[in-house]
Amino acid sequence: MYDLVIRDARVADGSGSPVFSADVAVAGERIAEIGRIAARGREEVDAGGAVLAPGIVDVHTHYDAQITWDSGASPSPSLGVTTVVIGNCGFTIAPAPPAVREMIARNLAVVEGMSLTALEHGIDWSFESIPEYLAMLRRKGFVPNLAALVGHSTIRTAVMGGAASERAATADEIARMRAILREGLAAGALGFASTQSESHFGDGGVPMPSRLADAGEFRALVGELGNAGRGVFMITGGPKTSGDFLEEMAASTGRPVIWAAALHSPSDPARCFGLADRCLQATAAGHPMYAQVSCQPLAMEFTMCNAYPMGSYALWAELRGGDPKAVRAKISDREFRSALRAAFAERQRGRLFYGNWDRVWIAQTGERNRALEGFTVAEVAAQRAVDPLDLFFDLALEEDLQTTFTAHVLNYEEEGVEKLLKHEASLIALSDAGAHLTFLCDAGFGLHLLGHWVRERKAFALEDAVRRITSFPAGVYGIRERGRIAAGVHADLLLFDPQTVGISRPRRVFDLPGGDSRLIRDPQGVLGVWINGVRVVENDAVTADGKRPGKLLAA
Repeated sequence: MYDLVIRDARVADGSGSPVFSADVAVAGERIAEIGRIAARGREEVDAGGAVLAPGIVDVHTHYDAQITWDSGASPSPSLGVTTVVIGNCGFTIAPAPPAVREMIARNLAVVEGMSLTALEHGIDWSFESIPEYLAMLRRKGFVPNLAALVGHSTIRTAVMGGAASERAATADEIARMRAILREGLAAGALGFASTQSESHFGDGGVPMPSRLADAGEFRALVGELGNAGRGVFMITGGPKTSGDFLEEMAASTGRPVIWAAALHSPSDPARCFGLADRCLQATAAGHPMYAQVSCQPLAMEFTMCNAYPMGSYALWAELRGGDPKAVRAKISDREFRSALRAAFAERQRGRLFYGNWDRVWIAQTGERNRALEGFTVAEVAAQRAVDPLDLFFDLALEEDLQTTFTAHVLNYEEEGVEKLLKHEASLIALSDAGAHLTFLCDAGFGLHLLGHWVRERKAFALEDAVRRITSFPAGVYGIRERGRIAAGVHADLLLFDPQTVGISRPRRVFDLPGGDSRLIRDPQGVLGVWINGVRVVENDAVTADGKRPGKLLAA
């Protein structure tokens, strides 16, 4: 007798091969048999012709802090995700010497749009080193499989303290960082992550530490992957990021380079395709490089005190901390408004927002302005015959900075996005699950791909879409025995109705430590999710009931 038999399924096995009809049997944590199965299972599921696929592999999450208080990594498993990779962009919480813990948390709160209250109330700091952090997670257990990247900014902070955001590292400091990275890799970390993005600021508007690293520091640290002979190098790029330099890293270490983020912008479409093309060129030369792309519009919900879309503008630098008094003074200033309009008009690369007010919606207001909800800033400004930027700021001032806006800042022009998703070097990811909780929830990227891009737009064959979010990312990252339905591999499974699969609109819940809120999405058409053979979702509802079947996945 098997532990589980799923009968009459249309199997998309993750390889990209055509969908086929079969039963799938599970014994313990692994798939035991595929075909017409006579033996019974302790748990029997009639798929009724629904699609059975491998669980989604989400390689770009920020659950590093949340996983210490929420073993479920909510909401990812409910959205079909069975494996998450944390530590992206180099924003981790380990190593964490006591003297820099507050600095780490405050930087994380700003750069990843996290609630500082939740971090202060929720993080379990019962570790200092990376091995101790991973050991703590193993002891606590977790629902999805989890793989961790060593974070550049965090090891820089651990070694250099506040100077990490001020200057280049000395030779001795680099040697100490290398030792921490080696220790993390030996403990099972999946690789190394960093950022050079000029939109990545920490507490008080300081640059995130890795932005101060020079080429020698990068060579020394990424070189540890080559010495270990395993792991990936993930980097969020910026204007200073060179494709030639990244290919040098791939060539010298023999390890894959993952470059984020290739997001389509109508004002500069060549940028994302240029990034992807550069990765393809390197891969063709035998130096694997991949571009992280998103299948969703980059939508952000924000108020004037956490206006993340404005964060990359120097004019907004002193407002990044969200001090209400400073925000009121600046946005009331006519000269400031004129200067910001001029900055929008420059259309500099690397910006999230260019003053395209037809993509900014008024999401939530006070009672007096309730009739404006659902309209764009451009629409209301046209109705009132005023400048959109003036309307934007004046409405916020009228409501004591409490007005909530939603902006589509990138990746919303679907013809261009479709071409990018189909690019040979593209790696569909960028959910940012666990981060920017006030602004967005893109944790359901895989269900969106299956619902919107497969069913509605018919841009992908089902089997190809499944491959792109399962076996392909697992293979790139060296995650073994995941992302496939085959005899002997781990039973990470997603059963869904292809006619209804998708995600809900975001909704706000107040369940963070300390009582703060976040946005989440709910699954649609998800009939079941199993992780290592254990059912954690049934008919769109989480059913883990305290079970923590996830494994820590090492390089």
